Amino acid sequence: MRRWLRPVSSVLLVVGVLLAADAVITLLWKEPLSAIYAQIQQGKLDDGLAKLEGTEPNATDRKVLSHLPGLDRKLAYAARTLNRRTDDGQPLGRIKMRKIGVNAIVVAGTDTAALRRGPGHYPGTPLPGARGTVAIAGHRTTYGAWFRRLNQLNPGDTVELSMPYGRFTYAVEQRKIVPPTATWVTHRVGYDRLVLSACHPLYSAAKRIVVFAKLVRTKPRNDRLA
Repeated sequence: MRRWLRPVSSVLLVVGVLLAADAVITLLWKEPLSAIYAQIQQGKLDDGLAKLEGTEPNATDRKVLSHLPGLDRKLAYAARTLNRRTDDGQPLGRIKMRKIGVNAIVVAGTDTAALRRGPGHYPGTPLPGARGTVAIAGHRTTYGAWFRRLNQLNPGDTVELSMPYGRFTYAVEQRKIVPPTATWVTHRVGYDRLVLSACHPLYSAAKRIVVFAKLVRTKPRNDRLA
């Protein structure tokens, strides 16, 4: 009996050490196993985004764009078209927040499957280029934990969204902690803005941390809007 107990106890000890290490890593960084999964998914999304960026507008889109007066209306058309044609979990663009070291591909949708792949764009809100409030959600401790450090974004820090049709830069205005029922954060205001949201505090879904940012610069891809 003792001969069997010794290897069993050794295995249990190793398992206990691994579980403790996993807990420590999650507390200090992010959950490692789901982070690996998220990175694999981001690699797949990168290929999809590259293909999307390399796809030329079809004949119908080119015709519509050629008759639209002004860059703003062309951007709005491109944004609405991409939003309408993208299914949940598919790539839309890339979000960069240099202040907190984020460089991730944004996907359509905010359901469980979508957020396991990357930050997700809220259905019912516009994409950059269309008027209104762009809303994106992300995890803070699991599946890449892209929004773990949202609390470190301060007024003036920049958030960049690179879309197949243009690049949009937002300047952070403020942070707020709100209840999960605060749907007003995605409402349209008197200017184009971006809201980023995640669960708060860490390891809890009791509240939401929301970062509000104002659009300050737009750089269109003229080759896609001609």
